[in-house]
Amino acid sequence: MIFAVGEVLIDFIAVEDVDLRDVKTFEKHPGGAPANMVVGLRRLNVPSGLISKIGRDDFGEFLVGKLREEGVDTRYIVYDDERNTGVVFVQLKQAEPSFLLYDQVAYFNLRIDEVDKSFLDEADLLHFGGVLLAREPSRSTSLELARMGRSRRLPISFDANIRPNLWRGRLDELIRCMEDAFGCADIVKLGNGEKKFLEKNGVDLEDFDIKLIAVTKGREGSELAHSGISVSVSAYRVEAIDPTGAGDAYMAALLASLYSMNKLKDLTLDEQELRLAGRFANIVAALSTTRRGAWSVPEVRSLARIEEVKPIVKKLIASR
Repeated sequence: MIFAVGEVLIDFIAVEDVDLRDVKTFEKHPGGAPANMVVGLRRLNVPSGLISKIGRDDFGEFLVGKLREEGVDTRYIVYDDERNTGVVFVQLKQAEPSFLLYDQVAYFNLRIDEVDKSFLDEADLLHFGGVLLAREPSRSTSLELARMGRSRRLPISFDANIRPNLWRGRLDELIRCMEDAFGCADIVKLGNGEKKFLEKNGVDLEDFDIKLIAVTKGREGSELAHSGISVSVSAYRVEAIDPTGAGDAYMAALLASLYSMNKLKDLTLDEQELRLAGRFANIVAALSTTRRGAWSVPEVRSLARIEEVKPIVKKLIASR
């Protein structure tokens, strides 16, 4: 089973294509990058679970119910008696999203002593992301769990997911946290803009023992690097409606492809396998943008018609 530690929250997505201050109507959708990712895994027929924290409120109950409907293991989600469930306002202008996040919410208040560590006994991989690194105690919890997993030789994946408005005035802290996370990770995904930002601030991914790096580039597809092999994979063309969660769909599909190849714990890929994994991730991410909301990964059986990724889809359909 693949577990993710991180935020689950409510995305309020603007209906009107205007500045956030002028929006009159929002749609409520479940969201949060790690939650989006584990839901994507379940739709691709990969067992998954979420480690997170929600408030004792209606939004929290809504989210847990939705996760269970998707088949995600929710045993490791804890409740917060001090803070409410997180919400994010999402602005879509010309199909490009921007986000307004808030402090003092439950997912930033996850303490290490609240997490039942028994999940490590059944995990095939642990995933975490950059949002929780912006605030304590969730930062220390995420990094400590990643280090615990690594000490058990559990593969670790990390999505940089840099949200600048969470780090305003704290650039040095941001860079230090990213470096700490890269030091724990076997698999890293980041956007091309995030990669350039980190490089500008002196972070070279080659300095870390990362086995697989995936860089998403939107309409230009993605690039993957592994053990001296580097491939560029073209984008899958669709008519995008809502790109919210496309990066999380990519992450889910990338991990699902490795799961289907039985490569999670022995991450050795040849160029053909690396290209196939990247192509599958590009296709799933692109198709996710054709539906509104962040939980938009297609069911794996609907991908059977796409000839070029049939080797992965066939194995995922047959998996349990």
